[in-house]
Amino acid sequence: MATQMQRQPKPWTPEEEAKLKTLVKQNTPTRVMGLKLERTEQSIRSKAKKLGISLKPSNQSPYG
Repeated sequence: MATQMQRQPKPWTPEEEAKLKTLVKQNTPTRVMGLKLERTEQSIRSKAKKLGISLKPSNQSPYG
């Protein structure tokens, strides 16, 4: 039986972290952030959580 090798995630650079923070401030959707940073949405969410960054849109009315 063949075993699958898991990919090692590439480490985040300080430049990528700064770009992530900028994209969050611009209310960029997670999917678009992933495309711009060449990372998965899960990777974006995980890094944002580690940095204490909320991905919820800041300019959205709570009343729809």
